[in-house]
Amino acid sequence: MNQPQQVLVELMLMSAGYCVHPEFVTLRGGSLRPAAYPAGFACIRHPSQGWILFDTGYSHRFRELTASFPYSMYRRLTPVILREENVAVRQLARLGIAAEDVRFVILSHFHADHIGGARDFPFSRFLYPQAAYDAVRNLGPIRATRAGFVAGLLPDRFSEIAQPIESLAERVSLPDNVPFDSGYDLFGDGSLIAIAMPGHAAGQVGLLLSTSDARVLLCADASWSSRALRDNRPPHPAAGLVMHDRAAYRDSFRRLRSWQAADPELVIAPSHCREFFDIDSREVRRL
Repeated sequence: MNQPQQVLVELMLMSAGYCVHPEFVTLRGGSLRPAAYPAGFACIRHPSQGWILFDTGYSHRFRELTASFPYSMYRRLTPVILREENVAVRQLARLGIAAEDVRFVILSHFHADHIGGARDFPFSRFLYPQAAYDAVRNLGPIRATRAGFVAGLLPDRFSEIAQPIESLAERVSLPDNVPFDSGYDLFGDGSLIAIAMPGHAAGQVGLLLSTSDARVLLCADASWSSRALRDNRPPHPAAGLVMHDRAAYRDSFRRLRSWQAADPELVIAPSHCREFFDIDSREVRRL
């Protein structure tokens, strides 16, 4: 495996809705008070591949598809607040980016807050980690609810318009100070490196990239917040109820902390962290 040369990209961080949990669930020792967790997504501009999304946040379809049992249990456990003007496709339109301009949508995993807006991008090619989709694609309604997966959020003919990352990209080695084994160079130019960070969900991936101002790791839900990483405060054991593999989560979290210590200039952005994502969708964060 080779270490890739790196092409710079542009990066914008936004959110499409948010959910509410007691803080202690996601931050050990946290408050019993409810806290808001933005459903973050990233909009990336590649110099030759064009516009790319990393996840999509929520859409109104989440409410529609979780109206009846058993999916209604999902909605009750994770109350969602979303204004229609804040769905990803409409936010992008306000920036002059049409749905047909988005060439790729990379899904970190298949929880509803990450795939909620996927159907709004029918012209895009979807990339996903094989293990993440394999874990949910054949689940019945009850087991799918337990896994945080709502199949109706995915585009029609998903298997025809989507491709596993592993079948598309070359596997590459990572620098010696990176405590993950390897990654996948999505476009063969070092611009976007998908790195497996399982535990929260089967096969979950983060995305390593560089802009002109920063090196950034979009770590998806391998941590719920930057504060948790800084202070070594992983989720309460109760959060394990919604995790695919608690031991794998602890391992990914530990590796992230080790990476942060070895490379303090690396910006690690968890998908639900309010230090990076605005819950009201009023701010576009550029890194």
